[in-house]
Amino acid sequence: MKKLLTRLAQYYHFFYIAFAFSAAIFLLYLIIPGESRFRYEFQKNAPWRHETLIAPYNFAIYKPDEVIKSEQDSVKKQFIPYYTKDTLVSLLQSRNFELELQGISGELPALKPETIQQLTSHLTKIYQAGVIAQSPEAHPVLKDKSELFEVSDKMARKIPVSSVYSMKTAFQSLSDSARTLLKDQYENLNQSTNLADYIQANLNYNEEFNALELEKLINSVSLTQGMVQAGERIIFKGDIVTPDKFLILESLKKSYSIKQGYNMDRYLLILGKLILIIACLLILILYLAYFRPEIFREKRHLSFILLLIILMVFSTRFVSQHDFINIYVVPLAILPILLRIFFDSRTAIYALLVTSLLIGYFAPNNYEFIFMNIIAGIIAVFSLDKLHRRSHLVFTALWVLISYSVVYLALSMIQEGNMEAIRWEELEWFAANAVLVLLAYPLIYIFEKMFGFVSDVTLIELSNTNQPLLRKLAEEAPGTFQHSLQIANLAEAVIHRIGGNPFLAYAGALYHDIGKTNQPAYFIENQSAGMNPHSELDYKDSARVIIDHVTYGVRLARKHKLPEVLIDFISSHHGTTQAKYFYTLYKNENPDMAIDPKEFSYPGPRPKSKETSVVMLIDGIEAATRALKEKTPDNLKTVIENMVQQKVDDGQLDNADLTLRDIRIVKETLTEKLMNIYHIRIEYPKENT
Repeated sequence: MKKLLTRLAQYYHFFYIAFAFSAAIFLLYLIIPGESRFRYEFQKNAPWRHETLIAPYNFAIYKPDEVIKSEQDSVKKQFIPYYTKDTLVSLLQSRNFELELQGISGELPALKPETIQQLTSHLTKIYQAGVIAQSPEAHPVLKDKSELFEVSDKMARKIPVSSVYSMKTAFQSLSDSARTLLKDQYENLNQSTNLADYIQANLNYNEEFNALELEKLINSVSLTQGMVQAGERIIFKGDIVTPDKFLILESLKKSYSIKQGYNMDRYLLILGKLILIIACLLILILYLAYFRPEIFREKRHLSFILLLIILMVFSTRFVSQHDFINIYVVPLAILPILLRIFFDSRTAIYALLVTSLLIGYFAPNNYEFIFMNIIAGIIAVFSLDKLHRRSHLVFTALWVLISYSVVYLALSMIQEGNMEAIRWEELEWFAANAVLVLLAYPLIYIFEKMFGFVSDVTLIELSNTNQPLLRKLAEEAPGTFQHSLQIANLAEAVIHRIGGNPFLAYAGALYHDIGKTNQPAYFIENQSAGMNPHSELDYKDSARVIIDHVTYGVRLARKHKLPEVLIDFISSHHGTTQAKYFYTLYKNENPDMAIDPKEFSYPGPRPKSKETSVVMLIDGIEAATRALKEKTPDNLKTVIENMVQQKVDDGQLDNADLTLRDIRIVKETLTEKLMNIYHIRIEYPKENT
């Protein structure tokens, strides 16, 4: 059983890869639509590169979207609104008005029965004409309308808008009629009654009913403009896809998507889609396994790449299902930007290619979509060679906008053949895409916390000497702090020349000796003249104190939640070497005693990256050259050669990805920099008195 568990542990990573790969395939299968694809790809004003196409069945020729939209807009503009007439309002208000006038007729001699009848009849005529709540000019529904439908007793009749009263004009008409009939006694009538109380809207706008009627009219707009008969030739091989032919081909493609459920084996569709998804992910996995094994071996890195691809495919699929949003608003360039920041340019571009191919399966105008997004993504990767300030990402977003716009205009010129036919409004979606690219900045922080990544921005922040740990080092071990600064500057210069991340090397060098804050006085750079606490310890205890600065530094770094990439510098800057000084002294004093070298050895591990290897080399070389009495060029070269060769012979660089060329550049750079640091200064003459 134990042997089985051991073997399972050895293959755990492969089991995880298989699980992650299967989960990604399953999720992508759910996201990507399952309908069959039209077998032909074509471009407007480009040659037809397939065989001569014959219509396989009868199908209608669909109108262009802009024509359909124009006709529907025309229907909306010509639509005559419906107003429901409430006949009870006229009966009730006229009756109440008549009773009111009869009640005050004793006080007003001019209100004779015939006058009351005339005023009541006038109010009835107003209601017969119709009263609406607002004036037609102020009513949005009646704007630019000359007629409306009056619905009464389930019958609709068309009447001029000019014949309808608003509540204001109805009151004015009734008031004018009363003034004409009553003359001098009109003011007395106003004091006895309020004419406005008998004015009420009896034409009501039913929004739901009008919406249904308008929808019926819009739906009645024909979407087609002719038919193509089965067996009819559509286009010859090599013919140019003219706008008319393009319309017919698009109609065939649309009718194919409608008929796709007939006479098709559902299982074959499922199998085909699975094969496409597996093929896309497989080339990504193979790329990582062969060319980026450091990413392939790290579960977090592999999970992050697959998750990012799935999120991008899902976002694009979600947007493509909503007609009011253009698919190009999805900031696909975020994917290569994030991978460029956390990994490298090649991985970013390769993942972009895989993602574009997956989305291209269901994106409209597949070729255009894939072409435009790959160009914009590659430009984004090349433009973002560094991310030290927020302005770098802003410039990258600007380059994405320019890339999309230029490629879109180029393709439109080929397809349309004239500038007037280009849909300039599409540029607005590209601008929105560029703005959304700026979301990469907060996403960097989120993914750093989720997956434990470290970006250049974070490294620059951690390199600030006001960080708590660095401030602690400067106050408690000032000599070590100056030593760390020296190592950081030298490591940054070397990494710039051999390649690598100079920000990582600089930050790692600053923190590599943070463990010396535990007992700073036991390290020579922090000791005052004549004071050496090692004189009170035996050699084993002294070696243990020196070695413990590595293990204590790791604990301190984890306590302050430093990234693991920086902790690697702390744990590996001495590798598995020995505390040579105390080991040699102990060996000289006990020549006949068996000595366990592990008691004087650092716990390791040995450095694995260029950055950690360089810091290890510089750490030993800087300390050795500082101890030289005569810092001449020859002495410096000799020390550097010996120290590097010693590390090579001891196997400390066996796991590092340093080449012989890199080691040569390291030695040359350190010789140059240290000669500049320890250059001979002139002696100033004394002034004669």
